[in-house]
Amino acid sequence: MPAAAPPTILQIAVPTPLYGSFDYLPPRACDPATLRAGMRLKVPFGRGQVTGVLLGVSGESRVEVRRLRPASQLIDTRPVIGADLLALGHWAAHYYHHPIGEVFSALLPTLLRQGKSPEEGNDPHWRLTPAGRAADAAQLSRAPRQAALLRWLEQQPNGGTNAEQLAEQGDTARAALRALLAKGWVEHYDAPPLFQHAGTEPTSSLDLNATQSAAVNRVCAALDQFTPFVLEGVTGSGKTEVYLELIDRVAAAGTQALVLVPEIGLTPQLLARFAARLAHPMVVLHSALTDRQRLQAWAAAATGEAKVIIGTRSAVFTPLPKAGLIIIDEEHDLSFKQQDGFRYHARDVAVWRAHQLGVPIVLGSATPSLETLYNVERGRYQSLHLPERAGEARPPRIRTMDVRHKKLNGALSDPLLKMLAEHVARGHQVLLFLNRRGYAPTLLCHDCGWVARCRRCDAHLIYHQAQRRLRCHHCGGEQKAEPYCPACSSEELRPLGHGTERVEEVLRAHFPDYSIARIDRDSTRRKGSLQQLLAEALRGEHAILIGTQMLAKGHHLPKVTLAAILDADQGLFSVDFRASETLAQLIVQVAGRAGRAEHAGEVVIQTHHPDHPLLHTLLTQGYPRFAEAALTERREACLPPYSHMALLRAEAATAELPRDFLTEAAALAHQIEHRGVELLGPVPAPMERRAGRYRAQLLLQAEARTELHRLLDAWLPQLGSLPRARKVRWSIDVDPMDLT
Repeated sequence: MPAAAPPTILQIAVPTPLYGSFDYLPPRACDPATLRAGMRLKVPFGRGQVTGVLLGVSGESRVEVRRLRPASQLIDTRPVIGADLLALGHWAAHYYHHPIGEVFSALLPTLLRQGKSPEEGNDPHWRLTPAGRAADAAQLSRAPRQAALLRWLEQQPNGGTNAEQLAEQGDTARAALRALLAKGWVEHYDAPPLFQHAGTEPTSSLDLNATQSAAVNRVCAALDQFTPFVLEGVTGSGKTEVYLELIDRVAAAGTQALVLVPEIGLTPQLLARFAARLAHPMVVLHSALTDRQRLQAWAAAATGEAKVIIGTRSAVFTPLPKAGLIIIDEEHDLSFKQQDGFRYHARDVAVWRAHQLGVPIVLGSATPSLETLYNVERGRYQSLHLPERAGEARPPRIRTMDVRHKKLNGALSDPLLKMLAEHVARGHQVLLFLNRRGYAPTLLCHDCGWVARCRRCDAHLIYHQAQRRLRCHHCGGEQKAEPYCPACSSEELRPLGHGTERVEEVLRAHFPDYSIARIDRDSTRRKGSLQQLLAEALRGEHAILIGTQMLAKGHHLPKVTLAAILDADQGLFSVDFRASETLAQLIVQVAGRAGRAEHAGEVVIQTHHPDHPLLHTLLTQGYPRFAEAALTERREACLPPYSHMALLRAEAATAELPRDFLTEAAALAHQIEHRGVELLGPVPAPMERRAGRYRAQLLLQAEARTELHRLLDAWLPQLGSLPRARKVRWSIDVDPMDLT
């Protein structure tokens, strides 16, 4: 008898925290010849059904074939994850040592993870017909809701709307729409899932200066090959104009450009500039979109129809069948690092992806990260410099303001208040930066010394006066701020320290005749409020702007002539070795908001340590010299980028369990060949208790990246079998950016 044909075994990535893929048999009545890697299948897992991604087909299984279950359903007729993204997913799962099922889940929009079709992104659209445009709403006097909808549609671009916009018009809008459809005044149509340029014709490009042109020409000379460029330009030097020129050339050639930005708040202003300049179809990808909108944009990129893709961190996984260029704006920003779950760094993933696709990548920043400058120093990245501000803008004058022995009015010194008054009196704008929201970071009883602390974290509760609430900015817990002390019943409760809310109160008292806007997470909770406040600031409607990091990053505010950092001392003394780098970058970023138009700018840094070496080097010699000194310190201390780290974190309901688990993990590592890898710890996390759970960590450090990953490859698969592994939550963070 002929030998039996080998079974068809499907290797499927299932979204679960378990490492490795899972073996299944093909769905019943499915022709195995139709199966391709990158297709999705419904599979039984545990007691339910989940959507998995087919990684490959084999004739062998690690499990007895008779014990394998068949997949329930083949969802796709063709792969939704192409060969390049399959390779990217495998690389990312290996490099970040994360379960492959969760990695491939992260590569897909939510609706595709749920097993929906890519066509689910097609959002219904309606628009006025010629008859509807000619109709008079006055004819509908007996149908006021139809009349109101007709008038509203007349005011919309091209007389059209979609389901989301229609829903915002109220519960009766659908019924009114049906009536207008029946009259033939409105019609349904399939709108392209793209954001087109804003005007009828894009504006012509600005004349690039010599250094901008040189940067564009060098990148364009490498458009058909992988070349990493670092575009280092002082704030206001015209990096965006370089991006626009490059994107225009790439899209005109029929290929795609992917642009990553660190914050969702940067997207509207950047998008407006792109829309005004580029005639190419664009899509946007960020967390504020609905699931349908994200799928819509993803599908447009996947077909190659979208030539420009602008997005935040997760957009690095967008399909690019016609890839031509990748740009990372503000590449130094820590927002590119995912801090939970699949802990990837979008900048580093983008560099690997550019190498894989054979396209150039541009890393832009006024303050490049030390890792990026290290790669320039080693010759791995090419450097492009924009040393001067574009146009007539002049660099701001930066100085420290010593506030020792000086009276502070809500974090504002008298000399700074005087400067504020002078600038706003001339009709200019002022920007004040304080990276601490709320009214006060501490609420203290003056009689007994009681301090409001979070019951679930090792942290003070932040006092928010407007709502009379105490909030924890770590776990999100909050409670009512009572008028008396819970320890001694005294009414002598006093807020200590200053947050943006308290500074706003002081400013309103000193400048009652001027408009003041506070821009932080508390004031921008409502959808669209951040975009509205930034648009108002751009138009000059607010004389004084006070905010946290979301205000300092990348926004073009040409009327700002004074920028002030109210408390620079927060970043001067920290257990985090990256703190000085972050502070220096923040100072330069805040300074970059001042003097971007024809008026000269001033920057003031309030500090109790005006002679601190970091401030002295940065202010007298600039960021490049600071970075050079910081890299020297890192090299002498054998810290990244001169070494490589991984952080094993563990947490549990008691303090002992995480430490005991990490002690077992360290002992296991010592049993494995770990030459060249140093284990530090275990130790409690800097904030040991957070959200009611105790946390500890074990740091692994090696001079050679290969030695670190060799240990991780052998070590991590065994951690789950340790006695205490099931009693704690544990995770690994490769290249950690936050050691807290």
